[in-house]
Parts: sequence; structure tokens; C-alpha cells
Amino acid sequence: MIVLFTDFGLVGPYTGQVMAVLHQAAPAVAAISLFADLPAARPKPCAYLLAAYAAWFPPGTVFLCVVDPGVGSARRAVVAEADGRLYVGPDNGLFDIVLRRAAGARLWEIAWRPPTLSASFHGRDLFAPVAARLATGEKPAALAQPAAEHTAERHWPDDLAEIAYVDRYGNALTGLRGSQVPAQAHLMAAGREIPPATTFSATPAGETFWYVNSNGLAEIAVNGGSASALLGLHIGDAIAVV
Repeated sequence: MIVLFTDFGLVGPYTGQVMAVLHQAAPAVAAISLFADLPAARPKPCAYLLAAYAAWFPPGTVFLCVVDPGVGSARRAVVAEADGRLYVGPDNGLFDIVLRRAAGARLWEIAWRPPTLSASFHGRDLFAPVAARLATGEKPAALAQPAAEHTAERHWPDDLAEIAYVDRYGNALTGLRGSQVPAQAHLMAAGREIPPATTFSATPAGETFWYVNSNGLAEIAVNGGSASALLGLHIGDAIAVV
């Protein structure tokens, strides 16, 4: 399958235009929109979300990843392979964490170009056709050339002690893998100390807690409420383990 991982938003034409390209180029391949509301133009938190959520998909999956504030600039367009999954998108850190955590990883710089390439929508014009061709069996070497892992050292940590995403319920996902946080530790966020719990029903209604969510990330939540609204949490807010 092809999995869309984008900051296009839940309204507007962008996801639809990309899906149309995929349907034309790879009509027999399922295209799944996993995220369309990633932190806009912020590759860093998205890199940790990608690493957590990609692990749910089997080897052979092609991820079409577009969080691309540098579109039209000199930033590279790449294909990354990590643990048998392929990732297509900009070389702006979006793939750094999946590459770092993979047992086996490779990176290619995309050399293929379509007949028409807009300056501002490489997701539709470049990344989507490449993802479709990979999903139908073409090899990365036919479209790209081997590349160094990345052009700049970003020095991003192995786990991100920040809020990386807020879902529609107001739950605040961090960039911390739950396996890296002691089970009895508390989290500090927005000046408050937040205790652990295993799930929502283990905490009284209206109380704040953190738990390891279904994709392995430490998540701050309120039983029956919105952690984002109650604590005033936003993407990029720092947290600490205490």
C-alpha cells in the first residue's frame, strides 16, 4: 500500500490532488491517508511521529511523506529505505529518526523529474509519481542515485521531550517512546506534574495522567476531557521526566 503522511490539512484540494495522481499511476495499489493534519511546516515533531506510526505497517509499504516548508529550494528530494519500508519526500529531517532506528537503512536522491514540476507542490508533481512507481515494483535505483544520509547534522535527540501532536480529543502525544520512560515516572508539562496510568478508566474523571498509547508514545490525557485545553498544551511545548 501507499501511506500518505502529510500536513496538507483536513480541508482543501491538496490530499485529493495527490490521491488522484496515485490512482492514475498505481490504480491497483491501495492508498491510505494516515495523517493529513501533521504539525504544519514542522519536520522535527513529524519525524518522531513517523518513526512511531510507520512501525505498524509491514515491510514493502511505501510512505509518501510531505511536510516540506523548503519546497522549491535546494533541499534534496529523497527515497529512504528503513527496515524494508520505503519513504519518499524531502530531505529536511523528516526521515532522520526512522533511518537512525532501523536495523538496515539506505538513502537515495531522486534524479527523475516529471515533464512538468511546479515550484510549490512537489508532493503532487514529484513525490506522488515516485511513490506510485515504487509501489508498483520499480526499484529506487531506477529513479534515484545513492546519497549520503543527510546534508546537515541536525543533532535531534533519540527521543523528543516535547509535545509532537494534539489529536481531536485533546490528547497530547509526545515524541518520547514509552519504553524509554520509567513506568512509575511523572511527566512535567505546563508547570504541572502528571502521574502515570495504564489507561483512561484507571484515572478518575477529569484527572490528568500520562500513559503509553497504542503506538508506543508517551501521551498526556484527561479522562473525559481535553489535556490540551485543560493544561494549555501546544505542539513544541517542552516536557520533562521526573
